[in-house]
Amino acid sequence: MKRIWWLWLFLPLAIAAAETVFPAGAGINIHFVTGHESELDMITAAGFKFVRMDFSWEGTEKQKGQYDWSEYDELTANLDKRGLRAVYILDYSHPLYEEAVESKDPTTGKMRKTTASPQHAESVAAFASWAVAATRHFHGRHILWEIWNEPNIQFWSPKPDAEQYSRLAVAACKAIRAAEPGATIIGPASSSFPWKFLENFLESGVLEYLDAVSVHPYRDYHRGPETAAADYVRLRELIDRFAPEAKRGRIPILSGEWGYATHKKGVSLETQAAFAVRQQLSNLLNGVPLSIWYDWRDDGPDSAEREHNFGTVTMELKPKPAYLALQRFSRELSGYRVVRRLSLESEDDYVIVCANAAGKQKLAAWTLGEPRTIQLKMESEDGHSLVYAAGDGESSTLIVKSGQVLLPLSPLPCYLTLGNSVLK
Repeated sequence: MKRIWWLWLFLPLAIAAAETVFPAGAGINIHFVTGHESELDMITAAGFKFVRMDFSWEGTEKQKGQYDWSEYDELTANLDKRGLRAVYILDYSHPLYEEAVESKDPTTGKMRKTTASPQHAESVAAFASWAVAATRHFHGRHILWEIWNEPNIQFWSPKPDAEQYSRLAVAACKAIRAAEPGATIIGPASSSFPWKFLENFLESGVLEYLDAVSVHPYRDYHRGPETAAADYVRLRELIDRFAPEAKRGRIPILSGEWGYATHKKGVSLETQAAFAVRQQLSNLLNGVPLSIWYDWRDDGPDSAEREHNFGTVTMELKPKPAYLALQRFSRELSGYRVVRRLSLESEDDYVIVCANAAGKQKLAAWTLGEPRTIQLKMESEDGHSLVYAAGDGESSTLIVKSGQVLLPLSPLPCYLTLGNSVLK
């Protein structure tokens, strides 16, 4: 955990805002630009601090070299009013600069007609010029600018190509850094951890310009958020291998998109809720300061379709258990930061010690297995009561007896306020 504390000295303001204090690093993906202010109100009420959204090249450059930012001006203003920060994804290609091709749809797997991703000198230069114009226009708005989305799968057309994407990323990053030195640039927003793709990207020289490396740690639905720990360790080693010497150990990993859908072959509503909160907690425990959940709202009515069921709310904006659990998490741990994980008898049990600026401590705790009760040793008078809050919102008190307290654990994190008691 020591690495996290001093890392913030070297981060730009937009990322430093997502520091170790909960819920400063909690984010959500959306699929709208204008309007939807009531949804932004709900996002704010849940405790989210970042919103991630596509920033469309084709939608903002209707004629070569002429840009219209009006829709994103509106969205950015609406985010600013609510204290939300933007992660804007600089994507995708543009028919003004590249030809039509056939490629697989990254969602359905079916062949479709699309525009080739920038792979010629003119289109790469045009993308870089557009990216510079965007960052200049939104100067001082503390936006995180992400270079593309999941280029290691079919979001790069006609097929994934690490060298093509890396050339684009380096060109765009270099141009942005020269024009807007204070801009915050992240990437590659890879789908999962494609190690060969990531190695090719990181050795391209792009780390000279990047402020953070973003990945999407999706995995099998039987594997919870805690299983990303080993991947983060491996990625951090890879980053430090290729980073300029002055930046080694100083480039954070961001969890830029990651969720679990509640379709028929996915997870239950209760498991989604547990995973959503544990993603925030376990990512921060592993030194990942920004965790963006996918998705804000269910995208469709089909209960068998994965892409329709990632949301924290339904299509009708009815909160799912995930929304309520994240809201509870944000309220319970607001102003607290991770201190350490307790060493327990079972590796499946997680008890995270958190503290606020006043030195008050609170525990966030859960288990990977079936609900169970564990014993925690306390330095406290017998009969002292501790405030216990279950992840579903029910509150009660736990009594210290013979220097111990019995803490109920379930897959959904709970919270225990220690008050004047101290863990042994």
